[in-house]
Amino acid sequence: MMRQYDLVERVKRYNPQADEALLNKAYVYGMMKHGAQKRASGDPYFSHPLEVAAILTDLRLDDASIAVALLHDTIEDTDATRDEIDGLFGPEIGQLVESLTKLKKLDFVYKQTQQAENFRRLLLAVSDDIRVLLVKLADRLHNMRTLHHMAEAKRFRIAEETMEIYAPLAGRIGMQSMREELEDLAFQHLNPDAHLKITERLAVLADQNKDLKPKIESALTEKLMANGIVATVKGRQKRPYSIFVKMQRKGVSFEQLSDIFGFRVLVPGEDDCYRALGIVHRTWKMVPGRFKDYISTPKQNDYRSLHTTVVGPAGQQRVELQIRTDAMNRVCEFGIAAHALYKDGGKSEGLQRESGAFAWLRETVARLNDPNLNPEEFLENTKLELFHDQVFCFTPKGKIIGLPRGANAIDFAYAVHTDVGNTCVGAKINGRIMPLMTELSNGDEVEIIRSKAQVPPPAWENIAVTGKARAAIRRATREAVRKQFSGLGRQILERVFERAGRPLSDSLLQQAAPRLGHQTVGDLVAAVGRGELTSDGVLKAVYPDYQDERTTSSPRASQGDGWFGLDRGRTMKFRVPGDGEASDLAIPIRGISGELPVQFAPEGGAVPGDRIVGILTPGEGITVYPIQSSALKEFDDQPERWLDVRWDINPDDPVRFPARIALTSLNEPGSLAQIAQVIADNDGNIDNIKMIRKGADFHEIMIDLEVWDLKHLNRITSQLKQKPIISSVARANG
Repeated sequence: MMRQYDLVERVKRYNPQADEALLNKAYVYGMMKHGAQKRASGDPYFSHPLEVAAILTDLRLDDASIAVALLHDTIEDTDATRDEIDGLFGPEIGQLVESLTKLKKLDFVYKQTQQAENFRRLLLAVSDDIRVLLVKLADRLHNMRTLHHMAEAKRFRIAEETMEIYAPLAGRIGMQSMREELEDLAFQHLNPDAHLKITERLAVLADQNKDLKPKIESALTEKLMANGIVATVKGRQKRPYSIFVKMQRKGVSFEQLSDIFGFRVLVPGEDDCYRALGIVHRTWKMVPGRFKDYISTPKQNDYRSLHTTVVGPAGQQRVELQIRTDAMNRVCEFGIAAHALYKDGGKSEGLQRESGAFAWLRETVARLNDPNLNPEEFLENTKLELFHDQVFCFTPKGKIIGLPRGANAIDFAYAVHTDVGNTCVGAKINGRIMPLMTELSNGDEVEIIRSKAQVPPPAWENIAVTGKARAAIRRATREAVRKQFSGLGRQILERVFERAGRPLSDSLLQQAAPRLGHQTVGDLVAAVGRGELTSDGVLKAVYPDYQDERTTSSPRASQGDGWFGLDRGRTMKFRVPGDGEASDLAIPIRGISGELPVQFAPEGGAVPGDRIVGILTPGEGITVYPIQSSALKEFDDQPERWLDVRWDINPDDPVRFPARIALTSLNEPGSLAQIAQVIADNDGNIDNIKMIRKGADFHEIMIDLEVWDLKHLNRITSQLKQKPIISSVARANG
């Protein structure tokens, strides 16, 4: 176990002005509190906080972070309290220890809903102070290094949690070395057979090529030195998990991999990176498609480097090179932790908050404030972002947009701005109009075509890749649906209040809203539109003294004159347009894609020219039925759901409506073709066909059509009747 002075010495190597008194006090307090506690390995429990602190010294973190590492389990596992730690070490350290204590209780694997909520808590905690996440990652890294001492079931759970959450999170904030080690340690327990086989193959390969690494290091160093660049070349073999993922992604065997060795070329300055790249490419053949410039276009986690692959300098062996400066290499290795700066006196200035990794974290946490956010959806979308690499695309004005690999034009539009995504109707990629779901590649120039009338379709949520786009689409879809229900609810209330002879205003509705369980007028009218509140209930809440003295009649009474009773205690009227007063109060119906949530009768539909009624379905809006539909009998005992509706067709913007016809046809070759030809010749559209064989000579056919109006439908049925193959044809309703 590391001794007290060893830890202090490790800190003073990078911070000569370290607060020795603080570190010593934290060491002694932690050791005293943990006392004789043991870990599963049998080691003293305090060895774990010590190792966590040692990992943080490798990241060169400030004194407070090291002290927190020594104390991070005291509140959870000993009798220490927050007040006691505040008194001894100050509120800053106390707050960090308490945040880690809360995160210690998180369980990310068992229950999906709980996992999502815990992940929210994790991000909220680390958004206040990123050091919480750094200590948490170091804690997880040491636990993974000693995971073999745990029971098998627990090992698998912790390894899965590490692979799903902590490893990608470490990568997302730029801590690539920690991510790779966490992935490899988890891989050992999640897929031990694959890990063993790859490790054995790597050992054989390393033995076969034991002279290759020093030969390449020497050749690269000498070539760069000959051109005036002092470089440090470090070679390494790729890790087992990285190789496993590449084999799975490309569908190749271990023997088919040609770039198992990678080399880092560290040069003094940024200009030297490009000079070194030119020297390498002039000396050895470059592998096409393998060059990436992350210096001019850094990744969102601040990663900067030049990547290239060449053939040589040792025969036909492919060699992957990463060319960067020492400063870039530190960011590549330690990510956010590399931004801990020290003044000349050695005092920490803390972590910078202008890095790309911080920007991503702030943006992700900002999405937590969405009141309509589903925790499971948030977790799923954030995981997608954690696991993706990046591509870089350009706006027509040259702005660079970084996106996850696999992203499409929809993701690009939302990355530019939420309003751009919500109004997107098309995209030009490199000057050509392309489908919105087209996957983007590095260097693509994307121009978004917009329309103010656009509302993002719900299906986009399944097409988008980024969490930002999915969340924005979901929010816009919910807002569009809410707007539809609000419009329907307001129309219902306006007509009910007008029939009652009572004035309606937002101020009156606002006064009644709390009594009906809603905070705002918008919530109240939307609830009426969704069918969660009855219009009568709102009327009585606004006017408690109102008494409806009109007589009650059945909704399906008096069909002959076109009038229908609607509600208990009063009489509502339904008429076809043009019948006078009733049509003025009826809700206008234009089509499915209008401003109201409207659908048509599932068994037969309805078309302009039909006398219609509306049935309010809770959570779905209005379902429009023709008066003659037999399905209306189901609602005879629910008069509160009946609505007065009328057709309101715009001749300048015609739309098709659903209808169903039933035919009996001779069973002979070409009969179905003749039927389809009649429908096509009359500009009808077949949506669905169902055939039932009634005998050797006849078929019964149900056809769902899309037609302009009743005249159009009658013309089609009339011409079908004239066909010799048709025995009968009729409109089907209900």
